[in-house]
Amino acid sequence: VQLQASGGGLVQTGGSLRLSCAVSGTVFRLDDWGWYRQAPGMQRELVGHISSSGTTTYEDSVKGRLTISYDRAKNAVRLEMNSLKPEDTAVYYCTGIRLGKRYWGQGTQVTVSS
Repeated sequence: VQLQASGGGLVQTGGSLRLSCAVSGTVFRLDDWGWYRQAPGMQRELVGHISSSGTTTYEDSVKGRLTISYDRAKNAVRLEMNSLKPEDTAVYYCTGIRLGKRYWGQGTQVTVSS
């Protein structure tokens, strides 16, 4: 099982980006998906996750601005990011669990300029 994240880039404050994370190596949906981020010099932190039932949870600082959704047709999870702030600048990682094993994507850079 491999996860491939894409969609990062450079955006101005207040702008939007959409990240996508596709799974390969299995036709099954992962049991749980999550997005983490890691800013320079900081620990990796959870941004939010979506369960197999579709329940989402978010870190407080991104609530109302970031939305996680599952694309059943592509077996992928998306992270819609709106009203971006400079403090959202980080490498974003997708992660998923399948049969008790966690998998990580390679990370995609998001840079928000002020």
